[in-house]
Amino acid sequence: MLITHDTRCALDTVVDLVNTAPEDDATPDGLPDTVTLEDFVRNHEISDVGILSEFDLSAVRKIRGRFAAVFAEADPRAAARQINELVAAAGTTPRLTDHDGYDWHVHYFAPGASVADHLAADCGMALAFFVVAGEQERLRRCEAPDCRRAFVDLSRNRSRRYCDSRTCGNRLHVAAYRARRKEAAG
Repeated sequence: MLITHDTRCALDTVVDLVNTAPEDDATPDGLPDTVTLEDFVRNHEISDVGILSEFDLSAVRKIRGRFAAVFAEADPRAAARQINELVAAAGTTPRLTDHDGYDWHVHYFAPGASVADHLAADCGMALAFFVVAGEQERLRRCEAPDCRRAFVDLSRNRSRRYCDSRTCGNRLHVAAYRARRKEAAG
Protein backbone atom coordinates (compact mmCIF):
# COMPACT_ATOMS: atom_id res chain seq x y z
CA MET A 1 0.00 0.00 0.00
CA LEU A 2 1.44 3.35 -1.06
CA ILE A 3 1.27 5.89 1.74
CA THR A 4 2.00 9.45 0.68
CA HIS A 5 3.73 11.96 2.93
CA ASP A 6 0.54 13.84 3.78
CA THR A 7 -1.33 10.61 4.54
CA ARG A 8 1.51 9.49 6.82
CA CYS A 9 1.43 12.85 8.62
CA ALA A 10 -2.34 12.54 9.07
CA LEU A 11 -1.94 8.98 10.40
CA ASP A 12 0.70 10.11 12.89
CA THR A 13 -1.57 12.96 13.94
CA VAL A 14 -4.67 10.81 14.45
CA VAL A 15 -2.68 8.22 16.43
CA ASP A 16 -1.20 10.92 18.65
CA LEU A 17 -4.64 12.52 19.05
CA VAL A 18 -6.28 9.24 20.07
CA ASN A 19 -3.43 8.59 22.50
CA THR A 20 -4.12 11.88 24.34
CA ALA A 21 -7.38 10.44 25.68
CA PRO A 22 -7.29 9.31 29.29
CA GLU A 23 -7.26 5.52 29.55
CA ASP A 24 -9.27 5.57 32.77
CA ASP A 25 -10.50 7.94 35.47
CA ALA A 26 -7.05 8.01 37.12
CA THR A 27 -5.21 9.02 33.93
CA PRO A 28 -5.03 12.71 33.10
CA ASP A 29 -6.31 14.01 29.77
CA GLY A 30 -3.47 14.64 27.32
CA LEU A 31 -5.34 17.70 26.03
CA PRO A 32 -6.20 19.49 29.27
CA ASP A 33 -6.36 23.03 27.90
CA THR A 34 -6.06 25.25 24.83
CA VAL A 35 -2.32 25.77 25.41
CA THR A 36 -1.76 22.02 25.06
CA LEU A 37 -4.01 21.97 21.99
CA GLU A 38 -1.92 24.80 20.49
CA ASP A 39 1.23 22.74 21.17
CA PHE A 40 -0.38 19.72 19.52
CA VAL A 41 -1.29 21.79 16.44
CA ARG A 42 2.21 23.26 16.23
CA ASN A 43 4.02 19.92 16.80
CA HIS A 44 1.97 18.24 14.08
CA GLU A 45 2.37 21.18 11.70
CA ILE A 46 -1.37 21.52 11.23
CA SER A 47 -1.77 24.41 8.82
CA ASP A 48 -4.51 27.02 8.39
CA VAL A 49 -5.54 27.03 12.05
CA GLY A 50 -6.39 30.34 13.70
CA ILE A 51 -6.62 31.22 17.36
CA LEU A 52 -7.89 28.26 19.38
CA SER A 53 -10.65 28.50 21.98
CA GLU A 54 -12.32 26.33 24.61
CA PHE A 55 -14.92 25.51 21.95
CA ASP A 56 -12.13 24.15 19.70
CA LEU A 57 -10.74 22.09 22.59
CA SER A 58 -14.17 20.58 23.27
CA ALA A 59 -14.73 19.81 19.57
CA VAL A 60 -11.30 18.17 19.20
CA ARG A 61 -11.91 16.01 22.27
CA LYS A 62 -15.24 14.93 20.76
CA ILE A 63 -13.72 13.83 17.44
CA ARG A 64 -10.83 12.19 19.36
CA GLY A 65 -13.41 9.86 20.88
CA ARG A 66 -14.90 9.16 17.47
CA PHE A 67 -11.44 8.33 16.06
CA ALA A 68 -10.81 6.04 19.04
CA ALA A 69 -13.99 4.18 18.10
CA VAL A 70 -12.58 3.60 14.59
CA PHE A 71 -9.43 2.03 16.09
CA ALA A 72 -11.59 -0.17 18.32
CA GLU A 73 -13.84 -1.33 15.48
CA ALA A 74 -13.20 -4.79 14.03
CA ASP A 75 -15.92 -4.62 11.36
CA PRO A 76 -14.84 -2.66 8.24
CA ARG A 77 -18.45 -1.66 7.48
CA ALA A 78 -18.88 -0.14 10.93
CA ALA A 79 -15.49 1.59 10.69
CA ALA A 80 -16.45 2.94 7.25
CA ARG A 81 -19.74 4.25 8.63
CA GLN A 82 -17.92 6.04 11.46
CA ILE A 83 -15.32 7.51 9.10
CA ASN A 84 -18.02 8.61 6.66
CA GLU A 85 -19.85 10.42 9.45
CA LEU A 86 -16.67 12.19 10.60
CA VAL A 87 -15.66 13.26 7.10
CA ALA A 88 -19.17 14.34 6.09
CA ALA A 89 -19.67 16.40 9.25
CA ALA A 90 -16.36 18.16 8.56
CA GLY A 91 -17.61 19.39 5.18
CA THR A 92 -14.69 18.10 3.17
CA THR A 93 -13.47 20.18 0.26
CA PRO A 94 -10.53 18.39 -1.40
CA ARG A 95 -7.97 20.74 -2.92
CA LEU A 96 -4.37 20.52 -4.08
CA THR A 97 -1.81 22.64 -2.28
CA ASP A 98 1.96 23.08 -1.97
CA HIS A 99 2.84 25.09 1.09
CA ASP A 100 5.59 25.44 3.67
CA GLY A 101 8.16 23.67 1.50
CA TYR A 102 6.04 20.56 0.93
CA ASP A 103 5.38 19.26 -2.57
CA TRP A 104 1.85 18.94 -3.95
CA HIS A 105 -0.58 17.20 -1.66
CA VAL A 106 -4.29 17.17 -0.95
CA HIS A 107 -6.04 18.97 1.90
CA TYR A 108 -9.53 17.69 2.55
CA PHE A 109 -10.70 20.38 4.95
CA ALA A 110 -12.55 23.45 3.74
CA PRO A 111 -10.71 26.79 3.82
CA GLY A 112 -11.32 28.44 7.19
CA ALA A 113 -12.39 25.15 8.81
CA SER A 114 -12.12 24.74 12.57
CA VAL A 115 -9.25 22.65 13.88
CA ALA A 116 -11.71 19.85 14.70
CA ASP A 117 -13.10 19.84 11.14
CA HIS A 118 -9.57 20.03 9.78
CA LEU A 119 -8.57 16.94 11.79
CA ALA A 120 -11.81 15.10 11.01
CA ALA A 121 -11.38 15.66 7.27
CA ASP A 122 -7.65 15.01 6.81
CA CYS A 123 -7.27 12.27 9.42
CA GLY A 124 -10.60 10.71 8.47
CA MET A 125 -9.50 10.46 4.85
CA ALA A 126 -6.18 8.89 5.89
CA LEU A 127 -8.09 6.21 7.80
CA ALA A 128 -10.51 5.84 4.89
CA PHE A 129 -7.63 4.88 2.60
CA PHE A 130 -6.89 1.93 4.91
CA VAL A 131 -10.48 0.72 4.81
CA VAL A 132 -10.59 1.08 1.01
CA ALA A 133 -7.35 -0.89 0.66
CA GLY A 134 -8.71 -3.68 2.88
CA GLU A 135 -6.07 -2.84 5.48
CA GLN A 136 -8.28 -1.68 8.35
CA GLU A 137 -6.81 -4.36 10.63
CA ARG A 138 -3.60 -2.30 10.63
CA LEU A 139 -5.37 0.26 12.85
CA ARG A 140 -4.59 -1.31 16.20
CA ARG A 141 -4.28 -0.99 19.93
CA CYS A 142 -1.18 -2.13 21.81
CA GLU A 143 -1.46 -5.71 23.09
CA ALA A 144 0.53 -5.05 26.26
CA PRO A 145 -1.83 -5.68 29.19
CA ASP A 146 -1.08 -2.32 30.80
CA CYS A 147 -1.16 -0.28 27.58
CA ARG A 148 -3.94 0.37 25.10
CA ARG A 149 -2.23 3.03 22.97
CA ALA A 150 -3.33 3.26 19.33
CA PHE A 151 -0.90 2.72 16.46
CA VAL A 152 -0.89 1.95 12.75
CA ASP A 153 0.88 -1.30 11.88
CA LEU A 154 2.95 -0.50 8.81
CA SER A 155 5.03 -3.69 8.99
CA ARG A 156 5.13 -5.77 5.82
CA ASN A 157 3.49 -8.81 7.31
CA ARG A 158 1.05 -6.99 9.62
CA SER A 159 2.77 -8.51 12.67
CA ARG A 160 3.31 -5.52 14.94
CA ARG A 161 1.64 -6.08 18.30
CA TYR A 162 2.92 -3.25 20.46
CA CYS A 163 2.80 0.52 20.20
CA ASP A 164 6.56 0.59 20.78
CA SER A 165 8.78 -2.48 20.65
CA ARG A 166 11.42 -0.76 22.80
CA THR A 167 9.04 -0.21 25.70
CA CYS A 168 5.91 -2.35 25.71
CA GLY A 169 7.29 -5.14 23.54
CA ASN A 170 10.64 -5.34 25.30
CA ARG A 171 9.03 -5.22 28.76
CA LEU A 172 6.79 -8.20 27.91
CA HIS A 173 9.62 -10.17 26.31
CA VAL A 174 11.84 -9.65 29.37
CA ALA A 175 8.98 -10.70 31.68
CA ALA A 176 8.41 -13.86 29.62
CA TYR A 177 12.14 -14.63 29.64
CA ARG A 178 12.33 -14.23 33.42
CA ALA A 179 9.27 -16.45 33.88
CA ARG A 180 10.84 -19.17 31.72
CA ARG A 181 14.12 -18.96 33.67
CA LYS A 182 12.28 -19.11 36.99
CA GLU A 183 10.31 -22.14 35.82
CA ALA A 184 13.45 -23.88 34.54
CA ALA A 185 15.22 -23.21 37.84
CA GLY A 186 12.37 -24.93 39.56
